[in-house]
Amino acid sequence: MNRLFFLNHTAIKQAHFSKNSSDFVVNEIPLYEFSGKGEHLVLHIRKKDLTTWQMLRVFSDISGAKMRDFGYAGLKDKDGMTTQYVSIHKNYAKAFENFSHANIKILSAVYHDNKIKTGHLKGNRFFIRLKKVLPPDALKLSQVCLKIAKEGYPNYFGYQRFGKDGDNFEFGKAILSGKKRERNPKLREFLISAYQSELFNRWLAERIRISKFFEDFSQLELQNALKWDKETVKEVIKQPQFFKLLVGDVCCHYPHGKAFLCEDLDAESARIADKNIIITGFLAGERAMRAQGLAGEIESEVFAEAASFLDKMNGSRRYAWNFAEDFEYKYKEEEAWFEMSFSLTKGAYATVVLEEILHRSLDE
Repeated sequence: MNRLFFLNHTAIKQAHFSKNSSDFVVNEIPLYEFSGKGEHLVLHIRKKDLTTWQMLRVFSDISGAKMRDFGYAGLKDKDGMTTQYVSIHKNYAKAFENFSHANIKILSAVYHDNKIKTGHLKGNRFFIRLKKVLPPDALKLSQVCLKIAKEGYPNYFGYQRFGKDGDNFEFGKAILSGKKRERNPKLREFLISAYQSELFNRWLAERIRISKFFEDFSQLELQNALKWDKETVKEVIKQPQFFKLLVGDVCCHYPHGKAFLCEDLDAESARIADKNIIITGFLAGERAMRAQGLAGEIESEVFAEAASFLDKMNGSRRYAWNFAEDFEYKYKEEEAWFEMSFSLTKGAYATVVLEEILHRSLDE
């Protein structure tokens, strides 16, 4: 997986992280309040050591409903403790009245007007506990957390997206190029999405590399290194934020809003500093909005290998930069624990934030 960290501290190798139900907790944040009336029962579920699919299989077996009858906003990992909302038609409500399972607990139930659909969540709230943390590393962790809470982080796809061996994207590319066939439509879609994610990560790493140049080099050195004209370098170098905005970038209002092309660097970089807008990256596909100008040249170069099969993918845009909201952290010296909590928008990975903090990959 391609990755370039934006921070510059040395790796924090002694902090121990385990994705178990005590040290990794994910709480889904619903997109809207449930009405309390309607045809659908919404269950607030807490589960551990089960994927969402495994949980739904349990619900299907005890209720007689098909798995496709259940509504959910997003899939949650097997590892750790997670809460999420699941809906089912009220005709199946009785099956859940005395529900009991060692790894699943129904926290509450409420009725709503419609079935929960994929993507109908605001985001997720994460709790992470690091163990065996010595005081010098705890101080370093505190400083890094403070910086990320203030400035944000690169919104890479996490290692989970790429499979155990990290090569799912290669199978996705082989399917698109006609070198491999996959008859299972869900698996085919998953492998192709891994390839889209890989390309996005490559592009984001390249933009991080360019942004780092502006921290390290003078104007003349930048002109020579990037082969950009003097005026372009002057316009970009005065931007206060780390992740540099370029003319032709596709931006989006944060946290919700329509995409648009950047034409005025001064005006739009000020809105980035105020967290009003965010730069987005290309998720390869024919119908997705494309960057123009200098930003478009960089985008086209990274995504060139996919040009011949863009029409075989459903494209979109994804935040290139993201923010860990309501970031809290504390060090418990007696236990040698460093604990943190933060909220992320949907589709963002807490493990990516943690890897930026620790400055090392978690899948090593």
